[in-house]
Amino acid sequence: MKMIVGLGNPGKQYEATRHNIGFHVIDELANRLNIPLTQSKFNGMYGISHIGAEKVMLLKPLTYMNLSGECIVPMMDYFDVEDDQMIVIYDDLDLQVGRLRLRQKGSAGGHNGIKSLIQHLGTQEFNRVRIGIDRPTNGMKVPDYVLSRFTEEEKANVVDAVKKSANACEAWLSKSFLEVMNIYNGA
Repeated sequence: MKMIVGLGNPGKQYEATRHNIGFHVIDELANRLNIPLTQSKFNGMYGISHIGAEKVMLLKPLTYMNLSGECIVPMMDYFDVEDDQMIVIYDDLDLQVGRLRLRQKGSAGGHNGIKSLIQHLGTQEFNRVRIGIDRPTNGMKVPDYVLSRFTEEEKANVVDAVKKSANACEAWLSKSFLEVMNIYNGA
């Protein structure tokens, strides 16, 4: 089984925030692949379907960002998903709004959701799609910034990034992650 995880925070007040861009990609994939997230386990909403020869799970942890590992790792254990059979999609302050960066390993880079996952998984080696949200330039504190909404000027780039991220995840269902990285990095 391949597991595609989008990080975010549950609740209406967080829906359109920068920190929830991972959830937006999962929503896009759920619509495209007709995989409704109607099941719940380990404090996460998920759906499973077969896409071609692949069994695919889409997952939104509902633990809040800082505790993402508390949902993801029990799901991996329960469904017997290997580290290299998972992609995690999340926001990145160090990339311009809408830019993508795909990696097979790396540190948390200050991202508390990834920090939690690394802590619970016991490794930094897992596939990831990082989507740029930029850094605040107006003196806003980072926690406030990641929980803010995208500006009107940024929205077109965000919509494009969500689509490209979903494209990359779909490509991964039939290609190696390394091939997908070569196609989508920097998009």
